Amino acid sequence: MKKGVVYKSTGSWYTVKAENNTIYECRIKGKFRMEGIKSTNPVSVGDHVIFEVETKGDETIGIINKIEERENYIIRKSVNLSKQTHIIAANVDIAFLLITLSNPPTFTPFIDRFLVTAEAYEIRAVLLFNKVDTYNEDELAEIKYLASLYREIGYECVGISAATGKNIDKVKEVMKGNVSMFSGHSGVGKSTLVNALEPDLNLKTTEISSQHMQGQHTTTFAEMFDLSFGAQIIDTPGIKGFGVVEVDKEELGGYFPEFFKLKENCKFNNCLHIEEPKCAVKEALENEEIAWSRYKSYLQIIEGEEEHYRKDIYTNE
Repeated sequence: MKKGVVYKSTGSWYTVKAENNTIYECRIKGKFRMEGIKSTNPVSVGDHVIFEVETKGDETIGIINKIEERENYIIRKSVNLSKQTHIIAANVDIAFLLITLSNPPTFTPFIDRFLVTAEAYEIRAVLLFNKVDTYNEDELAEIKYLASLYREIGYECVGISAATGKNIDKVKEVMKGNVSMFSGHSGVGKSTLVNALEPDLNLKTTEISSQHMQGQHTTTFAEMFDLSFGAQIIDTPGIKGFGVVEVDKEELGGYFPEFFKLKENCKFNNCLHIEEPKCAVKEALENEEIAWSRYKSYLQIIEGEEEHYRKDIYTNE
């Protein structure tokens, strides 16, 4: 028996890198079901697996017998009636979100949904404010305000320029020894950043706009790559952002760290921080200890609304 990590999954074949760095093309043994997960793909990129090697003539193939317990996994839900899930990646250490102020704009509701999803999957989130070389004084001030807002909550924020190389070394330092994913709107510079980090990799990135033209997700396969500075990245072309997990209303406050800290001071244990009396979160909001943009994002998610890209998101107007 050998142990390895799945680097690529095409649905029927799995590329596995063994502990001795040998690459094996593997299949799964018979009917393979993951307990409690109704998924279209039982094995995903990032999975740690146990497999045996079979040789038939000149062909050597691996047979995956077992998936070791996952630390986390990221899923995409089907939009059709089957409601099946597709696991995009497993055992991800860091999810980076690339944010741009304009061209294209990244609004706080999108950032907050990404962070809620990362909290739900128990994945460390890092916010990268890209294209800082293109902003004027007022725009830089707005970026600094946003970064300070999220730093105060406890999130890592780095101002970068994938085009000029500003702070790329900082990103590398964070990535070292970790499995990372990049997310963000189309045009924020994901592929430019990857190529700045590892010029020889030359990853192809599927543009979201082309998916919209086709009216469906293009079928693509996630793949893990080893980087020269001791890091790994899972490339997921065709995945728009991160996919927002469905969260119960009662659980949502737990995925907003600044709300969670205050919850024990609320009068009611099951306080939803909306209309309840003596709510510590609403008191903190009135005292400007919590950002109005975060509270508005919370209300949108709890009410099941789509992201509202409004200009008043930084204020209590």
